Amino acid sequence: MQTFVLRHKPQITVISGVLIVIGLVARFAFHSQPAYAAAFIAASIIGVLPILIQAVQALRVRVMSIDVLVSIAVFGAFLIGSWDESAIVTFLFLVGGQIERYTLNQTRSAINALTDMAPQSAAVRRADGTFETVPVDDVRVGDIVKVTTGDRIPVDGTVISGTGLVNESAITGEPIPVGKAAGSSASAGTLLDDGMLTIRADMVGEDTTFGKIIELVENAQDSKSKEERFIDRFATYYTPAVLIIAVIVGLATRRIDLAITMLVLGCPGALVIGVPVSNMAGIGNGARHGVLIKGSEVTHRLSSADTFVFDKTGTITVGVPQVTDVRRYDEDGTPVANDTGNGAGGAHIGSFEETKDVAARDSSVPDASALDAGSGPAHDDVVRYLVGVESQSQHPLAKAIVRYFGDIPVPQVDQVSVVTGGGISAVHDNHRILVGSPRFLEADGIALTSSMREDASELEMQGDSLVAVAVDGSIRLLLGIRDRLRPGVAEDIARLRRLGAKTIVLLSGDNQRAVDLMTAKLGFDRAVGGLLPDEKAAVISGLRDDGHRVVFVGDGINDSPSLALADVGIAMGNGADVAIDTSDVVLADSDFSRLPHAYGLAKHTVRNMRENIAIAVGTVALLLSGLVLTTWLTMAVGMFVHEASVLAVILNGTRLLRYRTDRNHGTRHWNIRKLDAYQGQPQSVIDTVVA
Repeated sequence: MQTFVLRHKPQITVISGVLIVIGLVARFAFHSQPAYAAAFIAASIIGVLPILIQAVQALRVRVMSIDVLVSIAVFGAFLIGSWDESAIVTFLFLVGGQIERYTLNQTRSAINALTDMAPQSAAVRRADGTFETVPVDDVRVGDIVKVTTGDRIPVDGTVISGTGLVNESAITGEPIPVGKAAGSSASAGTLLDDGMLTIRADMVGEDTTFGKIIELVENAQDSKSKEERFIDRFATYYTPAVLIIAVIVGLATRRIDLAITMLVLGCPGALVIGVPVSNMAGIGNGARHGVLIKGSEVTHRLSSADTFVFDKTGTITVGVPQVTDVRRYDEDGTPVANDTGNGAGGAHIGSFEETKDVAARDSSVPDASALDAGSGPAHDDVVRYLVGVESQSQHPLAKAIVRYFGDIPVPQVDQVSVVTGGGISAVHDNHRILVGSPRFLEADGIALTSSMREDASELEMQGDSLVAVAVDGSIRLLLGIRDRLRPGVAEDIARLRRLGAKTIVLLSGDNQRAVDLMTAKLGFDRAVGGLLPDEKAAVISGLRDDGHRVVFVGDGINDSPSLALADVGIAMGNGADVAIDTSDVVLADSDFSRLPHAYGLAKHTVRNMRENIAIAVGTVALLLSGLVLTTWLTMAVGMFVHEASVLAVILNGTRLLRYRTDRNHGTRHWNIRKLDAYQGQPQSVIDTVVA
C-alpha cells in the first residue's frame, strides 16, 4: 500500500487539485456548501496520504522531518473544521515536492547524459571466431569486440582491424567524425557513423572513461560542504523546536489555528534544499564542461583560493616534444634558401604553428618534393632516411620526428646502431647516416659550418633540443625540438587574475634557463626551475605557512606530493593515474582553458549557496513576523509562501547550470585519455594540441 501511494504521488497531486477545483466550483457557482466541504475533505484525505507515510518513515528512524510538521498541521486543521486550509496545504506541499524532484533531476542531467551514452551490450568474439552479444558488464580486458555502423563503442580499446568514421562529438565537442583504422584508440560511448571496427578491450566496465567519470561525479554530488553539514545539524534541532513552540503558543493563546499556522510557517524546506541544489547544479555544470570536482568541500576551498602554483611539463605545456624548426643544408654545408627561410642561414622548412592545419590530417610534413634540392642524396631522401632511422627508436625525440614528418615512404635502413646518450648510426643504399646531437656528430669527426653553429645557437636560445642529420659525413638537416605551450595559456592565466588570483607561481624540474624562456611572457610572479618533487612540496608548504590558500596544478607522478599538500590539487586529465587519484579536481582532456571555468564556477557556486540560505532564512523571518503583526496570514497563505521560497532557491540554484566563462562556450565536453595516446596515435596528439 505504502509503495503504491508513493509511486503514484504525481497522480495523487493531480486528483487533489481536481477535487479542490470541484469544491470551489460547487461553492461559488452552485452555492452548495455540502459539495464544497465533501470535495475539500476528500482532497485533504487523499493529499495527506503520501505526506503521512513519509512522516511515519522518518519517525521510525528518529528524524523529525518537514513531513511530520505538515502532517500534524493538516490533522489539526482537519479537526477544527478548516477543510479548505488542510486541502490547500497538502496540495501545495505535493506540488512543491514534484517541482523539487523535477528540478533536482535536471541538476543531475550531467550524470544522466553520460549514462545514456554508455552502451548496454557488446558483440564479443568467441573461441570459434563467431561473435556473441553479451551485456557490457560481461566484457573482459583483452576481449575482441565488433562494432558496426550505428553502434556505440562499448569499451576503451585499440582498433585491431577494420576502418570507420567515429562521431566523438559527445566527448570532444567536435562535429567532424574521426577516421579510425588499425592501431587507433577508441573510447567507450562514441558512435560509429560508418564502417566496421574490431577492437581489443583495454579498459572495461567501471575502468572505462565513462565508469570513472560517472563514479567521480556521483560521489562529488553526494558529498556535503560545511554549510550542508551545519544545516543538517540545525534542522535536527530546529524542526522539533518549531513543534514545541507551536504547542506552547497553542496552549498559551488557546488558539489551535495559530499553533497550526506556526507549524506550517516554520517548515525549513527552502533552508534544507537550498545548499544541496546549488552544490549539485555546480558539480553538474562542471561535469558538462570537463571540470570534475570531487565534492562540495572542494568547491569551497577552490572558491577561496588566492594562489595558483603550476607544474610546467604536461601542465602549461603539451607534455610531448614536437619539432618546431627544420634547417637544411647542401652536401657542402651551404644553407638551402627558400621563401620561408629564416635564421642565420639554414632554410626553415616550417614551424609547428605553420603546419598544424596539415598536422590535423596526421601529415605534418610539407610535400617531400618541396625538400628536393642540392646535390648528393636529395633532401626528400634525407628526410626518408631520417624517418627510417628514428622509426626504430622509442626515444621521445625520435617519436616527435616521426610524428612531424607523417606518412611518407620509409626505407628499411640497415646496420642500425644506437649509441647510448648520443645518437644513432645506420646504413642505407651505401649511405652512412648519423642522427644525434651536434656534439655527437662532431665527436664522429663531422664539422659544423659557421652558419650551422649560428642556427644551432639560435634554436638553443629558443629552448630547443637539437637533432642533426648527417649523410656520408655532411650535415644535411638540423631540427629544433621542444615542448610547446598549450594554446591560450597566457590568456587563461590573465583570466585567473581577473577572477581573483593574487599570486601565480611556476615550479619545474627543468633547468632555470628553459623555464625562463618558456614563461617570459606568461606573467608569473615567480618561476623556479631545477626543483625535485620534495622541493616543490616544500614551496607549497611555505606558501600555506605564509597564509596563502594554494591551488597546485600538475599532471605527473612526481606532482602527487604537491597535489596532496595543496589546499586544492588539480590534475590534468591525461596525466598519471596517481596524480588524478590524489587530486581534488580533474581537468578533462588536459584542457587548460577549463581551469578558469573551474575557478569561476566555484566562486559562483558558493555565492549561490549563500544566496539560497539568505532566501530561506528571510522567508521564515518574514512569515513569522507576518504572523505576529498581521491578521491575514493563514496556514494556506503560509504554505503558499513556503513553497514559493522552495521554488525560488531551486530556480536560483539551477542558474548555475548555465554558468560559463568567456572562453568556454560550452561546446566541448569531457575526454580523459592517457599520455600514451599521444605516443601511439598521431591524430590523438594533434586533436589535443591544436584544439
